[in-house]
Formats: sequence, structure tokens, C-alpha cells
Amino acid sequence: MLKIFYPRMYISSIFDIKPGFLRDKGIRGVILDLDNTIIRRDSEEFSPEVLEWLSLMRGRGFMLGIVSNNSRRRVGAIANTLGIPAVHRAVKPWRKPFRQALNMMGTAPEETALIGDQIFTDIFGGNLAGLYTILVAPMKGREFIGTRMISRPLEKFILARLKNRPEVCHGKWD
Repeated sequence: MLKIFYPRMYISSIFDIKPGFLRDKGIRGVILDLDNTIIRRDSEEFSPEVLEWLSLMRGRGFMLGIVSNNSRRRVGAIANTLGIPAVHRAVKPWRKPFRQALNMMGTAPEETALIGDQIFTDIFGGNLAGLYTILVAPMKGREFIGTRMISRPLEKFILARLKNRPEVCHGKWD
């Protein structure tokens, strides 16, 4: 029953995700969560390392997209800066925003990874949509109050169970 909340991989950051690994899994597209996955929620600027990683992924031919529950203003501004298609006010974990992103990127679910920092929105939604789900530890910084007060404490329950699941990567490639 809990398996729908389990990511295929659990790693410390996007920097642990190598293009060759994704390519070997048949992945051509990557849907990214925004806040605390590729940019701090309390920031408008990307770290140079994130920009370099995004450039590397593009350079290796990956289609990129953003699916975020955040506002049109924030998501649109960031997506325009990066030149990446995005779905704002996504209402994750519903499937519809992931389907919209797949259509924008021109990829199928089985050839697309979802990278996010939250189990009950990103991973659950990505699993419902049939994506290869990758959970990353959230970036440091301010979080939405609902995330901090409700989601993160509940996630500890799921994360404790992931430690006993050999099929989930913990920073190692399967």
C-alpha cells in the first residue's frame, strides 16, 4: 500500500544524477519540481552549480520541464529565465500537470523521470503518472508552512521504511 509513495531512487541532491545513468534507464525527459529541488523557496536566483547541471542535462539531449504548485508569477519568471516549459499551480499530486509537462516535452511517461523533494506531492504524483521518480533531499531554506508542519513529519514515516527497501537507491546506482 505504501509503495505508491516510494521513489525509484532516493539521493541527496540533483548533482548525484548523472546523464549516463538516466540514459541507461531509457530516460529522455526530466520533469523538475521547483522549490527546494532546483532553487531555494526563499530565493529568486539559482546557484551556479544548478545552472551548470541543467546545462549539462540539456547538452546531453534531455528534454526538461518544470511542474510546480507555486504561483504563475514565480514559476513563469523562473521558467522563462531558464527557457524551460513549465506548469504552474499544478495541484500535485494530480496526474494532469504531469501529463501537461509530458506533452510540452514530447516524451512518454516510461521515458521520463520526475525529480522532487516531497513524497506526497512530487513522488506520489510522479508514480501515479507512471514516471521514474527520484526523491532528493530538500535544499536548505524556508519552507511553506504546510510542508514544514504536516508533510515533513509524515515523510519521516515513509523515509524510515525506505531504509529497508533494497530496490530504492540511496545515492548508489542500481
